[in-house]
Amino acid sequence: MKLVARHALSFAVMALAVMLLAFESAQTAPAQEQGAASDVLSKDAVLRDPENPVLGNPQGDITIVEYFDYQCPYCKKISPVLDQVVNEDKKIRLIFKDWPILGEPSGYAARLVLAAKYQNKYEAAHRALMAKVGRLTEAVIDEALTTAGVDLAKAKADLAANKPAIDGLLKRNNAQAEEFGFRGTPAFVVGTFRVPGGLTAEQFKLAIADARKAAKQGGAKGK
Repeated sequence: MKLVARHALSFAVMALAVMLLAFESAQTAPAQEQGAASDVLSKDAVLRDPENPVLGNPQGDITIVEYFDYQCPYCKKISPVLDQVVNEDKKIRLIFKDWPILGEPSGYAARLVLAAKYQNKYEAAHRALMAKVGRLTEAVIDEALTTAGVDLAKAKADLAANKPAIDGLLKRNNAQAEEFGFRGTPAFVVGTFRVPGGLTAEQFKLAIADARKAAKQGGAKGK
């Protein structure tokens, strides 16, 4: 197996292989032998959490997961690069996993955007905040979402009504990021490969190609 991004990332092949093994062990080991870590990093938990909105092609053959924070400047810098790759490929399931680690506004933003999915405005809300430059405040977040067409009163009501589900999702996201060993945002999972940092468009394409190769060899385990 080759490195996903040889000239950009310093981790070795083993670091990538670990993530393949994490998914496989969660699928094949007897239930009594599966520890908490394998449950947290199971294929379904990482790639197919029913509470996570799915963008791109929901029926795509490879899933890209981004762990991000709405106040992370590097996440915002890489956002158009990732959009370009997904739009060109046409076969990518794209999942944004909120990992609000940069303060209270990050948590407020994450919860409110997730609540916007109940009025089918998740993507609009997400894009609006990713386009915001600088530190966020509740007022800035509210204004950005309103401008994006989100009914703010409904979003806040939906947040209150669905707080256990939304908080549960954020808790799972945090547990996954910690088990993966990510140290900050952005961080990615491409198929069954972890990528702890940003990539260029060409490097994303290499990672996707490797993920497709691994999925084909392993019976679509990278989807």
